[in-house]
Amino acid sequence: MAFSMHHVAISVASIERSTRFYEQFGFREALRYDAPDASMSVSHLRLDGFILELFCYSSPAPLPDAARELTTDLPEIGVKHFGLQVSSVEETLREFVDRGLCPPSTTITEGRTGVRYFFLTDPDGILVEFLQDDRVFD
Repeated sequence: MAFSMHHVAISVASIERSTRFYEQFGFREALRYDAPDASMSVSHLRLDGFILELFCYSSPAPLPDAARELTTDLPEIGVKHFGLQVSSVEETLREFVDRGLCPPSTTITEGRTGVRYFFLTDPDGILVEFLQDDRVFD
């Protein structure tokens, strides 16, 4: 039996706003479902065969404050962020600062696992990691 990654699901306050945000990184909407009673919507955004599944409810609950801070939230059980690999973390950060996606004070970190990365938040405060992973695994 073989397994491969298929999707990550996140809940957002606005499908349209989140779709515009993630389109900046190459995601494209592949499917959209709107409940007939307008209670919720689902959108599948694709990037290189991977799906980011957006859920949007008519009465969403806000993201807890602790989930916005990576350093204080990591000890709590649950999903923390998702990462998008880039070929050059420095070039990506420069471009994002120029485009106003993250502040000039954003820094690149050398992680304990050997990858270099930085974070930004989406319109709802969800953490997105941009990383350069040059490690070679067997």
